Amino acid sequence: MDFTLGEELTELQGLARQIFTDHATHQRLRAVETSESRIDETLWRELAGAGLLGVALPEAAGGAGLGLGALCVLLEEQGRHVAPVPLWPTLVAALAIAEHGTAEQRDLLPGVVDGSRRLTVALEEFGVGDVAAPGCTAVPDGDGWRLSGTKAVVPSITGAAHLLVSATGPDGPGLFLVDADAPGLSWERTETTSRDMAGNLTLDAVPARALGPAALPWTLDVARTALAAVQLGVASGALHITASYLKEREQFGRPLGTFQAVQHQLADCYIEIEAMRVCLWQAVCAAEDGATDGKAALVAKWWADEGGLNVVHRTQHLHGGIGVDVDYPIHRYFLWGKQISGTLGGASADLQRLGDLIAEGAAS
Repeated sequence: MDFTLGEELTELQGLARQIFTDHATHQRLRAVETSESRIDETLWRELAGAGLLGVALPEAAGGAGLGLGALCVLLEEQGRHVAPVPLWPTLVAALAIAEHGTAEQRDLLPGVVDGSRRLTVALEEFGVGDVAAPGCTAVPDGDGWRLSGTKAVVPSITGAAHLLVSATGPDGPGLFLVDADAPGLSWERTETTSRDMAGNLTLDAVPARALGPAALPWTLDVARTALAAVQLGVASGALHITASYLKEREQFGRPLGTFQAVQHQLADCYIEIEAMRVCLWQAVCAAEDGATDGKAALVAKWWADEGGLNVVHRTQHLHGGIGVDVDYPIHRYFLWGKQISGTLGGASADLQRLGDLIAEGAAS
């Protein structure tokens, strides 16, 4: 299968790379990491002004209609520059609304495209290993619903106007739209490994509106694929920085990059990154072809969790002592890689779910 980017996605990649290169500098990242929101608002506005926040969304919402592939191209470039903007939670939520939301809910999407409205997703819980079976409960309330329970480490909560919350109702798990200022909703700020300012949410009979019945599994697949795209960029960026460092840093009178053991480690990184890339685009193609079993997304996320973590470990190790110096940029790639590798349950949860799907298929 040919995963070469077409003309539109190649142009998108070039534009995104230029914007991230110009704005996600080491000095700018250091400033954002000490800010209250941990979000680069200037970069967010720049992405909106360039039309990049709407590349994946349908034309009816003011987007470019390029779908999941365009989102993954954008997210890979974000990961390559470890740029602190809430792209994956906002755009995964927006795609879910575009695909499964009501007409009223889809009215939120133009605000996402122009950057004036941010969204996020609340999919994880304390002590619940399977994100497809949330412990949060949904009770019918007239034409709407009431949600109760807790949600853990909801990403980039600062400035989010709405949340998509997973919960289990009388007919099983579903996805629900909640206003961030809804009565009964409270949250506690918590800093994640990647320095994102997330929130632990408590919901006490919070009013909500349901998305379509297939919204939750669809959104989980898209979220897994999106995270795999970010991790691919993180691993690629870490390898690029490391290769540049090893060409300049000398030991025993010659560059470190000329030592065979070092070259072997770099080759292992390259192989894992290419495996991540193939699995990511297999997942994108499966989604665009209408696959609903989620296997390709789980494989892509597993490679992102395992391979991505291996790469950021190796690249930081190859820097020696400077690898743990927070004045040097490689540490950010390690932190981002570690955070992504545990999101939505991590590699063990991915394998468990994938095994369950394979067993279900064999039994049927």
